[in-house]
Amino acid sequence: MTPMRCLELFRRIILWTRRTEDAILGIALLSMALLPVVELVGRTCFGTGIPGATEYLRHLTLWIGFLGAMLAAREGKHLKIAAALSWLPPRASRIVDCIGAFISAAVCAGLFGASLELVVAEAPGFPSWTAKIIPDFIKQWLEPFGLFQSGGLTTVAGWIPIWVAEAVMPFGFAVMAIRFILHASKYSWVRVLVGLSLPAMILLPPLCSEFASELVPPALTLLVVATALGMPIFILLGGAALLLFWGHNVTVAAIPAELYRIVASPIFPTIPIFTLAGFILSEGGASERLVRVFRALFGWVPGGLAVGATLLCAFFTTFTGASGVTILALGGLLLPMLLKSGFKATFSVGLLTATGSLGLLLPPSLVVILFGVIAHVPIIDLFKAGLVPGILLMIPFCLVCIWHGVKTGAGRAPFRLGEAIAAVRVAKWEVIMPVFVLLLIFSGFCTLVEASAVLAIYALIAETFIYRDLNLQGVMTMLVKCAALVGGVLIIVGVAMGLTSYFVDAQVPMHAAAWATNHLHNKWLFLLTLNGALIIVGCLMDIYSALVVVVPLILPMAESFGVHPAHLGVIFLANLQLGYLTPPVGMNLFLASFRFERPLTTVSRDALPFLLMMAAVVLLITYIPWLSIGVLQLLR
Repeated sequence: MTPMRCLELFRRIILWTRRTEDAILGIALLSMALLPVVELVGRTCFGTGIPGATEYLRHLTLWIGFLGAMLAAREGKHLKIAAALSWLPPRASRIVDCIGAFISAAVCAGLFGASLELVVAEAPGFPSWTAKIIPDFIKQWLEPFGLFQSGGLTTVAGWIPIWVAEAVMPFGFAVMAIRFILHASKYSWVRVLVGLSLPAMILLPPLCSEFASELVPPALTLLVVATALGMPIFILLGGAALLLFWGHNVTVAAIPAELYRIVASPIFPTIPIFTLAGFILSEGGASERLVRVFRALFGWVPGGLAVGATLLCAFFTTFTGASGVTILALGGLLLPMLLKSGFKATFSVGLLTATGSLGLLLPPSLVVILFGVIAHVPIIDLFKAGLVPGILLMIPFCLVCIWHGVKTGAGRAPFRLGEAIAAVRVAKWEVIMPVFVLLLIFSGFCTLVEASAVLAIYALIAETFIYRDLNLQGVMTMLVKCAALVGGVLIIVGVAMGLTSYFVDAQVPMHAAAWATNHLHNKWLFLLTLNGALIIVGCLMDIYSALVVVVPLILPMAESFGVHPAHLGVIFLANLQLGYLTPPVGMNLFLASFRFERPLTTVSRDALPFLLMMAAVVLLITYIPWLSIGVLQLLR
C-alpha cells in the first residue's frame, strides 16, 4: 500500500470516528430527554414506569458529561477565562499554547490515574483460585488496587456493574489528554515534547513525594498563570485538587469520587436537559418569531424595541442559563434591528451584553438548580424566592430603554392590533412555553427532571414538526453542539467538587465561619462583606466553578448569622451575575466582543452603565430579605 493510500485510509478512519462519536452523543442526549417522558407517561397512564429509570438517567448524565467533555477537547470548546492571546507575538503565542497543552495533558493524566483507582476499587476482585497461580511479584503490584479482595458487586438498576458506568471517567480523561497533545501543534516533534507530560505525571509524583508540601505553592502559581493565559478552567480546578491532595498525602481517588457523586445526583439531569431545550429554541426559528411578538406588543412604547429585546433575552437566558447562548443566538439578530431603529451602537451593544445573563434568577434557570443541589436547598423554594428579585433586575433595564426612546425617538412604532394578533398566533407554541414550564414546575404533577424533559421534547416537536425549522441533520448538529457545551460545564462542576472535598477535609468552611463570627459583629456587616467578596469571586471565576467551590465555604458563615438559605442563594447568584459583566473574566464581555466584532475594552465601556444598575438592585435584594423570603412564605 502506497503512503498516499495509507494517509487516505487514516483520514477515513478519523472521519468515521468523529461521526460515530457525534452520533453516540446525539443519541445519548436525546435519550436523556425521552427517558423521563416515557417514565411520566407510563406512571400516569399505566400506573408503572421504567424500572430503574432514575439510575439509568443519573449515569447517562455521567456518560454525556464525559463524552461531551471529550468532544469539547476535540473542538477546542472548553470554557476559559482568557480571550484569544492576539496581543502576543505569534511565536510567543505558540509557546504559551504548547505550555498550556503540556499542563492540560499532565492534569488529565493525573485525573485518569485517580479515576482508574476508583474504578478498580469498585471492580470485582479476581477469583480466589487465581491467587494460587499468579506470581507473587504481580500480586504485590495488584493488591493495592483491591483485586484480590472479595465482596459484593455494586450495580446500576440491579444489573449493570457500577465500575462499568464509572469506566467512562478514566476513558474520558485519557482521550482528553491525547487530544490536548495532538492539538498542541501541527509539528510532530512539538507533539512529542508535549507528550512527555504523560510519563512526567507518572514518574514525578512518587519521586518528589518527600518535597510535596514545598512544591505545591509554586505548582499552583503555575496553574493560575497558565489559566490566565488561556488554559481551560477545569484543568486549573482539577490540577489544584490533585496538588493539594498529593501535598497532604491523601488519595487522589477522592476527586473522581466527588465528581461521580455530584454528576450522578438525582436532580443533576435537569442541567443538560434544560440546556437542550434552550439549544432547540436558539437553533430553530424561535428567536425571529419571538422578536416579532415583542416588537408588536411593545413597539408602541418609547424605546419599545429595546424593551422587547430585554424581555426576549431574559426569556432565553432562563433556558440557556450561564452558557452565553443568548448573546450568540440573539446578538446577530437584535443588534442590526436596534441600530436600524435608531438606537446608538454604544447603547445597543451594552444592552445586549448585559441582558445575556438577566434571567438567571427566574425558573427554570440552571444555576438556581445547581445551587439547590450543592447547598441542599429545595429548588422550588429557590425559584419562588428568586421571582421578585429576578423581575426587579429587569425593571431598570426596561426603564432605561424607555428613557432612551423618549430622548432619541428610537425604537417606537404605532401599535397595530392585527399585527399583534398575527405575531402571537404564529408564535403561539413558543409564547405559551413560559406558562407551561411554570405550571409543570409548581404544580407538583411531575418531578423537576420530568418537567425539563417534557419541555425539551415539546420544544423539539414544535421546532421540528410544527414550524419545520429543523430537519434531521439540523437536529443532529444541534445535539452535538449542545453536548459539547454540556460536557464543558459538567466537567468543571465535577472537578470543582473534588477541590471542594479537599476544603471540607481541611475544615476550611468551619475556620471561615469562626473567623466571620469573631470579626463580623452583625448580619448586615456580614452581608456587606459577602457582597464585596462575591464580586471579586465573579471577577476571577466562572459561575459554575464558583458555585461548587465557594457555596460550601459560605454556607456555615451564613447559617451562623441567621441568613435564610434561599435568601443566600438569591444574593449569591445575583452577585455572580455581575461577574458576567466585570473585567477581566466577565464571560458576557468576551462573547459580546466575539459576536459583535468589537474590542473587549469597547464592549466593557458600553456595558458599564448597565453593570452599575444591576449592582444597585443587588444591594436592594441583599438588604431587604422580604423581597425573597417574604414572597417565598406567601407562595407556600
